[in-house]
Amino acid sequence: MSKRVTWDDQRIFLAVIDTGSLAGAARQLGLAHPTVRARIEALEDALGTVLFTRSAQGLAPTALARSLAGPARAMARGAELFGRVAASPPGGIAGVVRLGVSDFTGVEVVPPLLARLRREHPELRIELVLSNAPADLLGQEVDVAVRHMEPSQGALVMRRLPPVPLGFFASEDYLRRRGHPASRADLAGHDLIGPDRNPSDLALAAELLSGRPLSSLALRTDSHPAQAAAARAGLGIAVLPAPGAEADPRLRRVLPQDTVALLPVHVVMHGNLRAVPRVRVVFDTLVQGLEGAAAAP
Repeated sequence: MSKRVTWDDQRIFLAVIDTGSLAGAARQLGLAHPTVRARIEALEDALGTVLFTRSAQGLAPTALARSLAGPARAMARGAELFGRVAASPPGGIAGVVRLGVSDFTGVEVVPPLLARLRREHPELRIELVLSNAPADLLGQEVDVAVRHMEPSQGALVMRRLPPVPLGFFASEDYLRRRGHPASRADLAGHDLIGPDRNPSDLALAAELLSGRPLSSLALRTDSHPAQAAAARAGLGIAVLPAPGAEADPRLRRVLPQDTVALLPVHVVMHGNLRAVPRVRVVFDTLVQGLEGAAAAP
């Protein structure tokens, strides 16, 4: 490498990787197109290699570029963390906490907890990341996460909460039109709402369908909030977390004695952050709130 590579170089490089074009990177970063082109050419010159080749789909990263993307993303997360820490007064419950949760938890469960938290600590700011993929806590992509699988990394602080039972739910309107199934076998005559491509959800759906093809599902989506909304709208029967769905007056439990599965729940943060007041209060609020939600009728 003939020249020093700066964070700005890596930031522009990542934008091109993510958008697949110089123009897309320029829009994302608020820079002029010629500026992005010149910085990528300068980076390739400094590294003594080609990072992108042109294809019908845009700019395709070379094997080296793909290998450099990971370290560059780690730098990006470090820069974000630097900004979050710098914006927080020492010792106070203020500043930014980045929270990673699944889509259903982020839409259906967490907002009331965050509203209460903000009333108690108005200087606290939350960045909410919704993803069904586990957030990278060791890489500090987020500060606190709610996970549905037990983390194995020793550097993490974890609180295991009671598992959430999953059950069958439908709207009153749907059940009035189609009737109440008396057993799982009766579900064969009903409209079912299920997953599209999520591997773990597909495995559960295949078990529930008992040999029927996935194409028999009335609606397929990997978005769990969309599945819940579809059930409320009367599209069919969905598998939903029981505590929240039972508290929803728009939904009725189908086969109330049948627990489809138990969903593990873990609240997790990096061990280095346990003494940071703003992170600790978010962690504790989630633990208390999710324990209460699991116990709710």
